[in-house]
Amino acid sequence: MNPRPDIERRGGETVLAARGITKNYGGIRALKGVDFEVRRGEVTTLFGENGAGKSTLMKILSGVERPSSGTIEVDGEPVSFASSVEAQARGIAIIHQELSLAPNMNVRDNVFMGRELTNAGGVDYAEEARQTERLMKELEEDIDPLTPLHDLRLGQQQIVEIARALSIDARILIMDEPTSALSASEVEVLFKVIRDLTARGVSIVYISHHLEEALEITDYAVVLRDGTMTANAPAAEIDLEWIVRNMVGENYDLGSPPAGYEFGQTLLSIEDVSVPDASIAGRRVVDRLSLDLRAGEIVCIYGLMGAGRTELLEAVAGRVAMNGGRVRLYGEDLKGCTIAERIARGLVLVPEDRQRDGLVQTMTVGRNLSLASISAFVRGIFLSRDREAEIVDHAIEDVQVKTEGGNAPIGSLSGGNQQKVVIGKMMTTQPSVMLLDEPSRGIDIGAKAEVFRLLSERAREGLGVIYSTSEVGECFAVAHRIVVMSRGRIAAEFGPDVSKEDIMAASGEHEAAA
Repeated sequence: MNPRPDIERRGGETVLAARGITKNYGGIRALKGVDFEVRRGEVTTLFGENGAGKSTLMKILSGVERPSSGTIEVDGEPVSFASSVEAQARGIAIIHQELSLAPNMNVRDNVFMGRELTNAGGVDYAEEARQTERLMKELEEDIDPLTPLHDLRLGQQQIVEIARALSIDARILIMDEPTSALSASEVEVLFKVIRDLTARGVSIVYISHHLEEALEITDYAVVLRDGTMTANAPAAEIDLEWIVRNMVGENYDLGSPPAGYEFGQTLLSIEDVSVPDASIAGRRVVDRLSLDLRAGEIVCIYGLMGAGRTELLEAVAGRVAMNGGRVRLYGEDLKGCTIAERIARGLVLVPEDRQRDGLVQTMTVGRNLSLASISAFVRGIFLSRDREAEIVDHAIEDVQVKTEGGNAPIGSLSGGNQQKVVIGKMMTTQPSVMLLDEPSRGIDIGAKAEVFRLLSERAREGLGVIYSTSEVGECFAVAHRIVVMSRGRIAAEFGPDVSKEDIMAASGEHEAAA
């Protein structure tokens, strides 16, 4: 993907500006005098690693948090937002990186939650449904407004979050990782919507760790690093190398398959496994799929959204029911084993949605890290806090979590460090097989490299790894073998020397794009 060639210089009036913004959290200075401008009808893309201060700056601009010092201007006028409601009143809306939806409510009620439409008889549900249906059509997503949110896959829930922001009719729309759970076709639709909005004068602030994708949509780029702006330039003057260099100081790669050793015994055998589709009777989302994993081997599963990757990994981990086939660990059938029993036997899963399934938001970093290995520090009916602290300190060092310590709130960490906590939590159980569903979702290139480095190191020690991804480039990171899924089946299997084009062709991506 190439940057837009038609954007030569920055034009248009400044509609939103941050001047000398700082933000302190205790002894941590998240923002250090940041100046940031948003112009009318432009897509301003904000790049930076996890922890660089991007989300913090956006929370301040949208009224979610207040700056420690500095000023915010809207149309040249200084403002001070006490809440996101006040920011919305000035036309500023935000799509948060982590979904802020209610899973027990339907799509319509999520879109209008907190700002319901009313008539003489109370809430005008019919009008809300009509507007929700219009938004779904605009986003080219066939979702009934009365569908319960928990019945939707993660990518569809992300669409609902986007629809909710669009329904506010904002003139400044902040998108914090809006495509992290979207398929390639859904991203294309979103980009069409963004271009339509900017043509109408709406300003977009766009944050994404999908660097090449972001290059396609950006008009003006700004890079944050350690709470400071390090670079800014129009789209015509930047490329992928420019972004990475200013983000991390060097051109990271995601690693290569660990070599120099022989694979061990077969650890995991997936034999003719089928998983039913919960939404369509008689349909299989995983269809008689078989796959073996050996000690020290790293297998990547690639596929489009809906290919069955998540359902396969969750079935193996015991999270969803199978309607055919069996899973063996060290040759022993796991039928009837609970999730906890599978973990105890050495089979663990790092789920796709870390916020919902991987972390407990009310717990500290340490408690999240120790949660899966609680049996290691139970003494009768008592907990050994010293032993727990030892496990937590080791895990923080082992997976290199950047935190003030085990007592820090989990919400104080960046997305990449939260992902390391989820991985570290499962590592503390001393697994023999680790399944990771989209382990790099919503994290930056530096954090991705660290995650894949960790997997590579553990594979050398004999850990068997299966990770799934919807990004072709990640197939080559550390995988010894690349398995392509399509419509619930294995469409092809490759070694690490395969081309991107062959992988995409096997997945049906060209066909889907057409």
